[in-house]
Parts: sequence; C-alpha cells; structure tokens
Amino acid sequence: MSNHELRYIPFNRAGFLGRELEYVSECISNGHISGDGPFTSKCSRLIESALGVPKCLLTTSGTHALELAALLLDIAIDDEVIVPSYTFVSTINAFVLHGARPVFVDIRPDTLNIDERLIEQAITPSTRAIIAVHYAGVACEMDTIMDIASRHGVPVVEDNAHGLFARYRGRPLGTFGAFSIQSFHETKNFTCGEGGALLLNRESDVARAEVLREKGTDRSQFYRGLVNKYGWVDKGSSYLPSDILAAFLYAQLEARDRVQAYRQEIWNRYHDSLAGWAAGHGVKLMHVPDHCEQSYHMFYMLMPSLEVRTAFINHLKEADISAVFHYLPLHSSAMGVRLGGKKGDCPVTESVSDRMVRLPFYNDLTKDQQQTVIDRILTFDPAVVS
Repeated sequence: MSNHELRYIPFNRAGFLGRELEYVSECISNGHISGDGPFTSKCSRLIESALGVPKCLLTTSGTHALELAALLLDIAIDDEVIVPSYTFVSTINAFVLHGARPVFVDIRPDTLNIDERLIEQAITPSTRAIIAVHYAGVACEMDTIMDIASRHGVPVVEDNAHGLFARYRGRPLGTFGAFSIQSFHETKNFTCGEGGALLLNRESDVARAEVLREKGTDRSQFYRGLVNKYGWVDKGSSYLPSDILAAFLYAQLEARDRVQAYRQEIWNRYHDSLAGWAAGHGVKLMHVPDHCEQSYHMFYMLMPSLEVRTAFINHLKEADISAVFHYLPLHSSAMGVRLGGKKGDCPVTESVSDRMVRLPFYNDLTKDQQQTVIDRILTFDPAVVS
C-alpha cells in the first residue's frame, strides 16, 4: 500500500459492523437467496417495531421505493408533484416516469429543507403529492406540512433517505406521510450496498403495495394461504431485493444503537472543534432545530461563496482529504428546464448549491483521522481567496 493510500481520508466508506458475513453465509446455507426470505422478514419487522409503522417493504433501492409510492398514488400524465429543488434526482424522477410535472419549491436557509411557507401557494387542482425531503436527517416542519396537506386533501410522501431513526418533536421520521422511503445505499448510515424500503403508514395501502412490488401479482397472498393460486391482478414491477442483501443489512441494523452513538460523537466533534473557526470566517455550520433529533447522517458547512468553496475543497485535497459538494438545483438542470423550471426560481437553493461542502463522515472514521481533517480545516482562511 502506498503512502498516499495510507494517508488518504475518503469522503465516505462503507464498513462492516460485525455479523454481515456470518448472516450472508447463513442465508446461502438455508437455500433462500431470492426476495422475501427470512432476513428480509427480520429487517422489516425490526424497522416496523423501531418506528411503529404498520408495514415496511424492502426494495432494491430508495429510488424503487419512490417508484412504488408513485404507483400507489396512481400518478398519471399532467399530475403535479410539489418537491424541493434541492434534492437527489430520484425524488422527482419516480413521479416524472409516470408523466407528472414537478412543481419546484425553494428551501429554508437554515435546515435546507423544503420551505413550508411556500407550499400552499404551489398547490393547484392538479396537485397529487407533496414530497418532504428530510435533508441531512433533519426533519422538515411536519406539523405545518401535514396541516396544509390535510386541508387540501393532498398526500405527503416523506423522502427519508437520510433520516432513519431521526425524530421530529419526539416522533420518528417516516411516520407522518402516507408513505415514506428509506435508502440503504453505501453512503447511508446503514447499508447493504444498494437497497431501500417503502414504509406504509395506512393499513389500507398494504395489500396493493405487496401486489405492485411482486410484479403485479398476488403472490404474497398465495404464500400466506389467502388465495389458492396467484396471478396477474395489477400493474407492477420487480422491486424485491435478494435475501443476501437483507442478511447484510440486518447485521447493520442490529448494530444501530452503537452506530448512531458513534456517528453522534463524530458530528459533535466536528461542530465543537469548528464552531469558533466558522464564526470568525463567515462559514455557516449545519443547523439542527431544538425540536429535531437528527440522524447524524452528515456534517456540512456553507462557505461564503463558490470561489471559497472551490479553494476549500482543493485545500483539503492537497492533504489527501476528500470533501465534496452536494446537489445541483433540479429546477435549473437540463431536465428541470424542459419541465418548466428556470434559473432564479429558487434563489436559496441556487446559493446553497454553490456554497455547500460536506466533510468526511462514515462509521469507521477514526478519531485520529477526524482530527487530521479538523486540523487541516483550521489552517484555511477564506479571506485569502481572491
């Protein structure tokens, strides 16, 4: 291994937490490696119990969980879906696939979540869903959003890809909307490489969701003995992950208390070590309101300008440290413009996108590695960037 490889601190790295290989081996030995096997059931029951949701369906990705939500809502051509512009493309792509038009809403400058004060004016008779993205695992203002949704009869879908086990006013994220989605991509707190989940908060949606997830068949009911044979009863696709992936994921979820406690230490160390430096250099640190319990998914900072952000990332890169920016605004992207967006529609999003930087943050980031990152940051002076 080269000196560079020894010194290099990546932005993210997926790690083993203990029993992943043991459970994968067990899965292979028991002969059920396709979808909806024993480990899929274990993961689903764990999430259902921890969050208090009626049903959790594992999927092959968070993107596919969103697509399932769109199918359950019967999204069709010319339906409108309200969505923050500052999010991953999957959040809206799942609905655009069915012909929906995105209605992009700007974000709050503090939490970078959808600005709930702008939602009501974006609602029209064609609105079919409001997407609440809990950015960085910090909750949107769900009381206000759910009140607006209730008054207008519009379902809420929570994109909780960042926020598993986070809370809003004591209530777990993912339990507010009609549906919520989780991601188990390798960049998330808990991973199986690629994976996701759809959480169903209405019992009335469970039977159809199982059909849509099983290629439009009532196979799940057949295996429970509720029908004599299964057939094609609805539209759908194949969204079931292999039980091998579920076995890996179950080992990660089993260690959730230990993982979250350590990630909290990482987050607090960044915040406490950088607060004084940030205040003295016009840098904004990640904000978490008092009524929100975050998931400790990431640690980000907002630089004074794009030029400072670029210089900062290069400053860390010169020390073999990887820091990255995040989303580009969807409303002014090539596809966003084709769907009616234009530059200037979401000024906070545009500003944040230019100034955002995320620091290395993963489950086996050591204290020494983190201190190396912090020490390097403290030598950077934004004022010298012309």
